[in-house]
Amino acid sequence: MSLAYIARAADHERIEWIDGKELQILLDGQRTAGQVMVARSRLGDGSASPLHLHRNEDEMFVILAGHGIFWVGDERHEVGEGGAMFLPRGVPHAYRFTSPEVDLLTICTPSGMERFFRSAGRSVSAPRPDGWQVTMEALVAAAAAGGQEILGPPPA
Repeated sequence: MSLAYIARAADHERIEWIDGKELQILLDGQRTAGQVMVARSRLGDGSASPLHLHRNEDEMFVILAGHGIFWVGDERHEVGEGGAMFLPRGVPHAYRFTSPEVDLLTICTPSGMERFFRSAGRSVSAPRPDGWQVTMEALVAAAAAGGQEILGPPPA
């Protein structure tokens, strides 16, 4: 059984993510008895994910601000503010953002994706090592450990 969990903005775990932007873990498996993970990302123009799929969780995106291109299977979709996507596990997908600022909500069920973000990213509560960045190698290793499969670079 889950217990209620209430968090204020200052309580969210902050992670440095792609291109030095910030990702916040709003809810994780520890707080939701493994039911859901919710993250909020602040990304920018050109931020992109590799083509990948999830074996363990369904993933949902809600674009709170900005716009981008999402590839889902063989389809290409331009999605803007207010757009929402549901990507069942096993479906290859990727994104590339095309606006200067993007505010993205990511929801995964069950939880587990937070381990991927923590592994490939870094907590902003610790000093930033010189030259640190999210690398493709870090993404591949974190994905493999968490039941994801990187299929290739972001589509052009």
